[in-house]
Amino acid sequence: MVVHLGYRYQQRERFANECTSFCGTTELFCDSTCQSGCNNVTAPTCSHGSGTSSNRVIGYYESWSYTRSCDAWEPSDIDASKWSHLNYAFALIDDTTFEISQMNTFDTTLYPKFTDLKGSNSALKVFISIGGWDAGGAIFSSMTSTSANRAAFIASAKKFLKTYAFDGIDIDWEYPVADDRGGNAADKENFVTFLAELRDALGDDCGITATLPSSYWYLQHFDIVNMEPYLDWFNVMTYDIHGTWDGTNPYTQAVVQAHTNLTEIDEALDLLWRNDIDSSKVVLGLGFYGRSFTLADPSCTTPGCAFSGGGNPGECTENSGTLSYAEIQDTITDNDLTPILDKDAAVKYITWDSNQWVSYDDSETFDLKLEYANKKCLGGTMAWALDLDTTGSNSAINALQVGSSTASGLSLEDAENTLELKSTLKTTNTLSL
Repeated sequence: MVVHLGYRYQQRERFANECTSFCGTTELFCDSTCQSGCNNVTAPTCSHGSGTSSNRVIGYYESWSYTRSCDAWEPSDIDASKWSHLNYAFALIDDTTFEISQMNTFDTTLYPKFTDLKGSNSALKVFISIGGWDAGGAIFSSMTSTSANRAAFIASAKKFLKTYAFDGIDIDWEYPVADDRGGNAADKENFVTFLAELRDALGDDCGITATLPSSYWYLQHFDIVNMEPYLDWFNVMTYDIHGTWDGTNPYTQAVVQAHTNLTEIDEALDLLWRNDIDSSKVVLGLGFYGRSFTLADPSCTTPGCAFSGGGNPGECTENSGTLSYAEIQDTITDNDLTPILDKDAAVKYITWDSNQWVSYDDSETFDLKLEYANKKCLGGTMAWALDLDTTGSNSAINALQVGSSTASGLSLEDAENTLELKSTLKTTNTLSL
């Protein structure tokens, strides 16, 4: 089985306890170190109705959504009763002082509005997320490279968290060591040193999390075993498994595939189980958006059919190759579409305008993913991103919460009634659920 979960293979450095035959069959993946029986992975197991995935329900907020021409989101648009944790994306690292710096000029206005959401949900915890894809890896390499640079960042982090009333910090380093991201070989060890010093400075009352890729290409350079003791949990980006980049990757093909395919997510998480990572500290990433394509042949519309490029940009997100959950729902309604369920992959997809194709998740596929998360004893879910949602009864967060309850064994009617009660209790601050 060939698993193509990333952009490119970086080096032949070994990921702890990984087996190369997991990743493919070419000489890059399989060499003299391959061993028989290496596919034997002891994965965690829990009962179907364990409900572990509801322990954390984390939503990322894209601060730049504040400036969208339509479907713009302010912090006040977030229903805080739906979430256990909210992550503000992103803050950056100053390349001269190595202190935390704002990403946008309006961030200092939004920070207090964001943390003020705790007033409507007494159990809510609010984190600042540092980095992201656009930040690259070079600035993290520089910041973690010396004790002085690390100390400068950590001191600024303590001040930042106190000033804006954040409860924790999420480190989204994309990606250590990877040369295409500005990394270097020392990053792997330096990241662990940084997390140890950060935990020592912030103490146990402050939340510290790290974002992990689902791609072996990049994950091999995270020392997850030695990172784990300093982290409350790992946010695993189990989305973007496929996209238009598949067309330029020598190990994949220019064919449409679901970017949240559960069979591939399961294979990706095996990399964590091989290293005995505590499943309660693993948070499953969910996409409130879809990866879209323009089909090369309008008569071929199933997964595995060729694409010629990204799908047409959405009206509000204005980005070729992605559509928000809100835009997908509008597309279904406007074109009177009947989505197709791929139950094995736990995804749905639609085609329209003869050559447009997108895969996405809704209540039915969230239910399948949450059932999987419960069976694997995972410690929660996180959504990228809450501002890509629509409002009303057909919102993704409602679909996710209904899925969470049905995956735990409730009927659909009971699940909806339970969620209505929980929302009321959280809003009135009479009980923390």
